[in-house]
Amino acid sequence: MKKTINITALLIAVFISSTGFASSNVHLDAADTDISNKQSLQNGAKLFMNYCSGCHSLGLMRYNRFVEDLGIPEKAVANNLMFSGEKTGELIKSPISEKESANWFGATPPDLSLVSRYKGTDWIYTFLRSFYDDESKPYGVNNHIFESVAMPDILWKLREDSSEQEFNNEVRDIVNFLDYVGEPAKLIRGSIGTKVIGFLFILLILAYLLKREYWKDVKYGKWRVKN
Repeated sequence: MKKTINITALLIAVFISSTGFASSNVHLDAADTDISNKQSLQNGAKLFMNYCSGCHSLGLMRYNRFVEDLGIPEKAVANNLMFSGEKTGELIKSPISEKESANWFGATPPDLSLVSRYKGTDWIYTFLRSFYDDESKPYGVNNHIFESVAMPDILWKLREDSSEQEFNNEVRDIVNFLDYVGEPAKLIRGSIGTKVIGFLFILLILAYLLKREYWKDVKYGKWRVKN
């Protein structure tokens, strides 16, 4: 009984910790991601690999999986997505060790494979656009929705070189890619669901016509009960 109570308490704690951000008073901007937009996903993959993969892993995703899903050309893979001699069948791992990253940043950068599922795309989108100057911090920046985050503003150069709208679009593409990584099956789930519903609808019609044919025999044919 005690063991059951402890497990229940642990599950409640995990649920609260994973959804607690949603109950905060911080305003989250709408990311408006669309994983059916292949161009956005391709750009998001390029931006993630160039700006984020140096510290953050995608330990549940392989290079060849997202390259195939997103229709990325081979040349783009070599030039923009793989920088340390990785194999296409490997999982996407950060090149720095956990010990080194903990020494540099004070904490090991988390794996982002499922960040879109437990934080939400709106949170990520707002977070990446909420850095501000704060000289009291080691990297000279802080974040409005994640105070004292142990992370530099990795997109500062992209922000400087772009208009506000262009920067927002670039961030949205990164978030869109992370949304895809969190559940790659979403790319095909919708189309498969439509086909299944269509098949069941056709099956329903055939079943109804078959039922009518059998019912003719029951009501008027050889199976009719004789008085």
